[in-house]
Amino acid sequence: MNLEFSDDERAFRDEVRSFLNDRLPDDVARAVAEGRELEKEQILRWQAILNEKGWVATTWPKENGGPGWTAVERHIFSEECALNNAPRMPPFGLNMLGPVLIKFGSEQQKAEILPRIIDGTDWWCQGYSEPGAGSDLASLKTRAVRDGDDYIVNGQKTWTTLGQHANKIFCLVRTDNEVKPQAGISFLLVDLDTPGVEMRPIRLIDGGYEVNEVFFTDARVPVANLVGEENQGWTIAKYLLTHERTNIAGIGFATKDLERFHELAAEVTRDSQRIADNPIYAARAAEIEADLEALRITNLRMLAKTRDGAAGGVESSLLKLKGTQIRQSLQDLYRSALGPQAAPNADDLSDNELTVPVDAARAAPVYFNHRKLSIFGGANEIQRNIVAKELFRG
Repeated sequence: MNLEFSDDERAFRDEVRSFLNDRLPDDVARAVAEGRELEKEQILRWQAILNEKGWVATTWPKENGGPGWTAVERHIFSEECALNNAPRMPPFGLNMLGPVLIKFGSEQQKAEILPRIIDGTDWWCQGYSEPGAGSDLASLKTRAVRDGDDYIVNGQKTWTTLGQHANKIFCLVRTDNEVKPQAGISFLLVDLDTPGVEMRPIRLIDGGYEVNEVFFTDARVPVANLVGEENQGWTIAKYLLTHERTNIAGIGFATKDLERFHELAAEVTRDSQRIADNPIYAARAAEIEADLEALRITNLRMLAKTRDGAAGGVESSLLKLKGTQIRQSLQDLYRSALGPQAAPNADDLSDNELTVPVDAARAAPVYFNHRKLSIFGGANEIQRNIVAKELFRG
């Protein structure tokens, strides 16, 4: 099944390109292109620009403040943003909690929380993983015990991405120990200013700081902050994960990374030979490019199915699995082509046979940071199990 873009969809792509050309701040695009961490102010500034256009909550229906886009329009927007070095908006409020509240939240929760997500008043982070509950999320130990109109929360969450910028966290908590693990979990909203909540930074191998651990010690959280019903958290968690994996294959980002490698290969020489003329690098780049094209076709087939009204299936796991592998391979190729000049202190090295682009020092940190891609949003090992169960069951 192939996807032919309609005239309206092609016009929409042109509109997105024009908008990005006119409104994307230069300093934001430059930081994305160089693989640098964006400051909170830069992210919120870009969110305000998108909000003014009505394009910030891309997965939400119009009645809840979103643009009401189709899956194809979301794909077009995501791809054009990646190709033009627009930042990926933090997904926790916009792509995860928002859809959860729209489906499971009370009318009061939707009225109070959704507008504050869209305008950036509240920055949400995710409290799912724990030291002993990552891929096996049902093993989580963080407890929420009912005490009148409050829950008393004790436990720990980890790998809390961008929690240092957040003022709110949505958490999976255990509210019943007497049933099977999946049946005793609830979905709770917590203000990070609540007494008994502490966030500590985790420094990553690339030297950056984007994840945290969060501790709860007798933190009192209003029962009104429960989303859905008590012990319905596992159902909500699975629903949220379908949104977390939206565009997680990163086809637009991979396309941009491949373009960046070809620019590097044409610019960098080693032993008087351009990297582009080296048969080993040329073969590796061609293999990745073929994989990326196959991934793009698979993604378009899935989009065609959803446009025709069919539900997405195991393809989302395949896209996540292969997409993250391709992006990691591209970063490895880029770093390898630079050789020792990719080291953070490469200026101290002498190699008169190598010309080096200005962003070479970012190659190793970006490579190390991209190791996370095969873990978050459902580890690739878990995705293989999902694919196997779906495609090979009798």
